[in-house]
Amino acid sequence: MEERKSLRFFGIPKILPYVSAYRKTLFWMILCGLGGSAVDIILPLFQRYALNHFIAGGTLDTFPAYIVLYVLAILFASCMNYVSCRGAMTTEVSVNRDLRAAAFNHLQTLSFSYFNQNSVGYIHARVMSDTGRIGSLVSWTMMDAVWHISYLVGSLAVMLAINARLALMVMTILPLIVILFSFFQGKLIRANRRIREMNSRITGDFNEGITGAKTIKTLVIEDRMSDDFVRDTEEMRRMSVWAARLRGAFAVTMNLASSLALAIVLWQGGYIAAAEVGTFSMFMSYAQGMMEPVRWIVDAISDVITTQVNIERLTRLLGTKSDVTDTPEVIEKYGDSFSPKKENWEPIRGDLEFRDVTFRYPDGDEYVLEHFNLSIPFGSNIAIVGETGAGKSTLVNLVCRFFEPTSGQVLIDGRDARERSQLWLHSAIGYVLQTPHLFSGTIRENLLYGNPDATEEEIQRALRLVSADEVIAKMEKGIDTDVGEGGEMLSTGEKQLISFARAILADPRILVLDEATASVDTLTEQKIQSAIDAVIRGRTSLVIAHRLSTVKNADLILVVKDGKIVEQGTHRELLARKGAYFRLYTRQYEEEATSSLLR
Repeated sequence: MEERKSLRFFGIPKILPYVSAYRKTLFWMILCGLGGSAVDIILPLFQRYALNHFIAGGTLDTFPAYIVLYVLAILFASCMNYVSCRGAMTTEVSVNRDLRAAAFNHLQTLSFSYFNQNSVGYIHARVMSDTGRIGSLVSWTMMDAVWHISYLVGSLAVMLAINARLALMVMTILPLIVILFSFFQGKLIRANRRIREMNSRITGDFNEGITGAKTIKTLVIEDRMSDDFVRDTEEMRRMSVWAARLRGAFAVTMNLASSLALAIVLWQGGYIAAAEVGTFSMFMSYAQGMMEPVRWIVDAISDVITTQVNIERLTRLLGTKSDVTDTPEVIEKYGDSFSPKKENWEPIRGDLEFRDVTFRYPDGDEYVLEHFNLSIPFGSNIAIVGETGAGKSTLVNLVCRFFEPTSGQVLIDGRDARERSQLWLHSAIGYVLQTPHLFSGTIRENLLYGNPDATEEEIQRALRLVSADEVIAKMEKGIDTDVGEGGEMLSTGEKQLISFARAILADPRILVLDEATASVDTLTEQKIQSAIDAVIRGRTSLVIAHRLSTVKNADLILVVKDGKIVEQGTHRELLARKGAYFRLYTRQYEEEATSSLLR
């Protein structure tokens, strides 16, 4: 029942909140559209009067008044159409902006699992393509609907008033149009749905081709990527051609219906022409003119039904609930991501505790942690080690509230993290990723993301702390050097140093280093390692490490294997046990020794 109701209204009620803000603009757009349509309905009456009086009657006594009224009608219609088109344009760009802002902001609130399960191309199509079609629907489609429907109704009313018998005969064409619409409707909807799906896939191909350009070249798979892209675009072409053929066939049949209407007027209207040539000409104009609105209505209904897919997909995105949410009580006190109430934020010390935590990823089948307990006092340096893909990020994800425990509690300063807002917690965490990400702009602008109020002295201190000042000094524009999209104009080591300085500039109480030295050269690693030793003092630090030589001084080392913590202790304790950590350490030591000899 709910599905039928949704189909009946084409999903439009779901987007009304975004349209209602522009109801005044829409009101004037509709009112002016009706005014312009009224003039178009009246014009054939001008034609009728001119033929009957000036041509057949042979008199020009009212010709000056006729010209004045005709020009005024044209000017009035032009003004009405201008206001209506301006209203449609304003509504389209405004609704597009609001929908895209709502979608983008909602994406910022979703947890990592959503981005793990949906491709960039899919999300991009929702935010850009779907919103564009919806904006067009509530503006231009609505404006055209006002004109075409009012013209159709008005012209039929005039025809019925002047000659009901002939008007009813012309109206017999309408059932034929309904039958044609019913035949083509389902085929057009299925074709357009497939086209939209292929468009999303092609968008994803574009994204992979651009963001993965270096990987594609290094793997020498240009031909494979090209073949995939050509296959998808060929499928898009095939479906588009099929849809175009359907529309072409539909247009031909509509033209046939229009010709039939004209034939009826010619067949039955001959006797009218003998008496009033103007009336006959008027009927000809109406009979031909009413086919365009009917054809538009049929096309518009097809487009609206197709746009229902866009509405469903966008509203599904906006309705997606994050796996990690703050309660209404927490939001009331601490605010949310976009309206924080920082005056209520308590200072964070940095004590962490896992209390009987059991956890399973939303898309996983096995428990990663089961009844896990661990206390991390403020100032502790905790290292998490293991082979690639072992699941070392799990504990960090829970501490940062990127995911919630399946059961149990993660405590921050002795209180459940869920009792305070996500933004409160994230504001106290500095996170340095293995693959650093810089935003488009200058180095200075990227650093200020860590602390918008930082002074020049604080910026320089953070750069010196991670030895990034030496690197920046060699650049022509120094700290005002543009980093390019994603930082592509800098090396991985340079991006890592700047990312590290950005995290330090925020002066976090909790510092997370996710294999921060894994993607840099030896010299840069030494700089970062020296910075780590200095920076972690006075903070709680969680260091995810691949190179075990960097965590020997950690207060506690957690060894992860197959997503589970299999050992924990200090460096000396774990070596003495000769277990998983011992095997990892000795293997890495042998590999590094062998590599050193080969050099």
